[in-house]
Amino acid sequence: MPNEKVVVQNLTKSYGDLLVLDDISFSVKESEFFVIVGPTGCGKTTFLNSLTKIIDINNGSILLDGEAVDPRKQNLAYILQEYSALPWLNVEQNIAYGLKIKGYEKSVIEERVEEAIKMVNLENYRHYYPSELSASMLQRVVIARAFATKPDLLLMDEPYGQLDLNLKYKLEDELLSLWQQTGTTVIFITHNIEEAVYLSDRILVMTNKPTKVKTELINDLPRPRNVASRQFVELRNEVTDLIKWW
Repeated sequence: MPNEKVVVQNLTKSYGDLLVLDDISFSVKESEFFVIVGPTGCGKTTFLNSLTKIIDINNGSILLDGEAVDPRKQNLAYILQEYSALPWLNVEQNIAYGLKIKGYEKSVIEERVEEAIKMVNLENYRHYYPSELSASMLQRVVIARAFATKPDLLLMDEPYGQLDLNLKYKLEDELLSLWQQTGTTVIFITHNIEEAVYLSDRILVMTNKPTKVKTELINDLPRPRNVASRQFVELRNEVTDLIKWW
């Protein structure tokens, strides 16, 4: 059985009188592709921000590899909804940024950057700056920067929501390829139910605020997945029904 990579116990977060996360508990297995879905504003992003220590929690605990989560010690990568490419760095320099912060040797940085640039098809744009790139290219830079660090835990907050459909499918497949090659544990947030079923090993469905865990669904559909198959459609409809009836 895979080891538990992330363990969330009795997590509670409020802002003044507004209770956002209400005594949430669940775990994510080593190398699992774990997808969180729920209504807009239910606290999915608040959970990721708690995990990365961007915000403090009121009660409970989040453990990574058996220790209290600490981004200063543990190898985390976090892809936000917003584009976060640094405007004063070109594509190559943006992708290298996280590796430099983590203190990798120059040869490793160059190798990882080249690998990531090819993965997201930005070879011809390596010297371009963010102001010269389209919205889809900006997100590809951010995704490449996260992939280049080969994190133990990759957090993704609706990273493909603003991308065109063809690029979205391509990047989803590339993400799955990377995940399968590296064994990285992924926590992925999305509002797109088809995306959740396409990517996940397990789906966590959350309620509206104050947010609790509504249910967990195991997704054992064979990969690569056929979005037109009867089993895929049945699981997609099951998740849709769970999110309909709040």
